Amino acid sequence: MCTVFAYEGRLLTIEDLEKLLEKTRRRGPDSQRIVRFGGCGLMAFQRLSIMGLDEKGMQPFEKDGITSCTNGEIYGFRKIRRELEEEGVSFCSGSDCETIIPLYKKYSCGMFNRLDAEYATVMYDPEKGLIAARDPIGIRPLFYGYDREGRIAFASEARLLSFLDGEILPFPPGFYYEGGVFHEYRDIGHVGKFVTDDIETVTKNIREKLIAAVEKRLDSDAPLAFLLSGGLDSSLVCSIAARKTEGRIRTFSIGMEKDAIDAKYARLVADHLGAEHTEVLITPEDVTSCLDEVIYNLATYDITTIRASIGMYLLCRHIHENTDVRVLLTGEVSDELFGYKYTDFAPDAKEFEKESQKRVRELHAYDVLRADRCIADNSMEARVPFGDLGFVSYVLSIDPEMKMNHTGHGKYLLRKAFEDGDWLPQKILWRDKAAFSDAVGHSLVEDLKKYAMDLYDGTDWRKECLRYPEKGRPFTPESLLYRTIFERYYPGQGGMIPGFWMPNPGWEGCKVDDPSARVLSNYGGSGI
Repeated sequence: MCTVFAYEGRLLTIEDLEKLLEKTRRRGPDSQRIVRFGGCGLMAFQRLSIMGLDEKGMQPFEKDGITSCTNGEIYGFRKIRRELEEEGVSFCSGSDCETIIPLYKKYSCGMFNRLDAEYATVMYDPEKGLIAARDPIGIRPLFYGYDREGRIAFASEARLLSFLDGEILPFPPGFYYEGGVFHEYRDIGHVGKFVTDDIETVTKNIREKLIAAVEKRLDSDAPLAFLLSGGLDSSLVCSIAARKTEGRIRTFSIGMEKDAIDAKYARLVADHLGAEHTEVLITPEDVTSCLDEVIYNLATYDITTIRASIGMYLLCRHIHENTDVRVLLTGEVSDELFGYKYTDFAPDAKEFEKESQKRVRELHAYDVLRADRCIADNSMEARVPFGDLGFVSYVLSIDPEMKMNHTGHGKYLLRKAFEDGDWLPQKILWRDKAAFSDAVGHSLVEDLKKYAMDLYDGTDWRKECLRYPEKGRPFTPESLLYRTIFERYYPGQGGMIPGFWMPNPGWEGCKVDDPSARVLSNYGGSGI
């Protein structure tokens, strides 16, 4: 991942910004550049070299008076580049992000809805001022805030905006900022018309679109590998990649030393695919000792996100310290599209779809936030095939009645799409869903709960919870611990997170006091 930063005010010197950028150096460890724009404005970029690895690909790019820097991947950029070259545009690097300025000159801010990309970008146009935009799902992070003079600043991470006085907020996915106003260019959760094709057509489209989504994300000038949990989603990504890649793919999994659940399934998948597989085992001490670091890097207090991030963060740290891998493909976003364990309790198709759209719109604050921070803070880039814009739009448009769990197997359409062709062992293809934090080992969650209980033993922790606003108010010792650590690093910035990720409390069977699927009555064989 890379870091982008832009500030149009006067309250920050280059020296001040250099000190701030120390906080995110691991996002872009290869090089750093700061430039001025519009007189007093500052724009900065920290680079993780993925496409166009030489110095010519370093940002910010400056062309025809416009300055830009982008954290992201522009898919299909080679075709875009050829078309622009035919129109007389010249390029100096092999970076996909160098296409941003000529695309902007051609389409103005209409370019954003044309991009097939995961991106966060900031630009300065002397005629229009500071411009910023974020992809429709929010896979690439971007935050904003205002100084005391009302001047706006943008940054890849909230910690870079600590010099501001007021509230720091996530830049809304699917929006661009121009002329002091946020404009929505795409609501990824909106469905204009539902697809009512037969199941054969639907599953064929799912298969073909996911294959295409994985294939386009294999384009990298830097070494690439895969996070493999042994669950359905990451296993499918690996299976598709194994067929589209010359040679063996590299896969990595993690589990607790005591009761690793996913690890055995990950080995089964890796063997099936002939992958070069690495398994990392962790201890309870590893889990609790990295808690502060994880919360600081994630900038969240959410229980589910933190639990799931610990295993992912430690695995990515191992990969960073022991390999040359720079790009990791992951299995996030599938649950929001096809359903969780708790969506089995949806009262009808309308409620199922409403919940799915809500979760997709909030992805930037939960699962894709986790993927970005765990991977980026270990100097690598995350790519999320299930978050492909075409794939997401299609799956959301499928008749929700078809996506509901009528068979006893959640995500039935996705499983059915890859039933033929020996993509995965049948044991994996039809394996019950288990949440990542649980499947790393049930003891991971239990260790965290016990750690918090012991910490607050003898205290009135419930009274302590009342110090916080109702939205995002802690309700267990564990959630209080996470909120306390969050406030230590991001005081008064709880508004960055929509609240605790929990099953829909309005549905019968979902009014629970813990986000883990283990507390649901339909957990069944999950996590065995």
